[in-house]
Amino acid sequence: MKLDPKLIIGLGNPDKEYDNTYHNAGFLFIDFLIKNKPPKARLLKSEVYMNRSGNFVSKTIKKTGTKPLNLLIAHDDSDLAIGQFKLSFGRGPAGHKGVIDIIKAIKTQDFWRLRIGIRPQREKIRQKAEKFVLKKISSANKKIFESVFKQALTNITSS
Repeated sequence: MKLDPKLIIGLGNPDKEYDNTYHNAGFLFIDFLIKNKPPKARLLKSEVYMNRSGNFVSKTIKKTGTKPLNLLIAHDDSDLAIGQFKLSFGRGPAGHKGVIDIIKAIKTQDFWRLRIGIRPQREKIRQKAEKFVLKKISSANKKIFESVFKQALTNITSS
């Protein structure tokens, strides 16, 4: 399956208190694309809370005429360590509430996802995601995200 995004939506939470948190990794990716060479795609940040992303995505793809095949959703993934990312197509939500809501709203899981790792590296005991997703991103991890975003952009534009 060839990745050819016409619409890239970053997931996160819109309120200022969530700026620069791990849960807003999708928003940070959109910011990165805007500052750097974005692919020829419409770039948007969800305007609703993460867990209610479905209706926003559904309305947006209808309004823009984008097929799910040409949709890329960028979001945090607590199953992947910071510094990792995965591009995937047609996969289940793996417990991600924002993705669950999108799948319900658009009635398919056949869309692209950029899963951005946010799990702390070298955890001694695996923490529940709720313990760290809303924490502010450290400056060291911001640099790691920047590197991840560069790699992801390369993968997106070279597919």
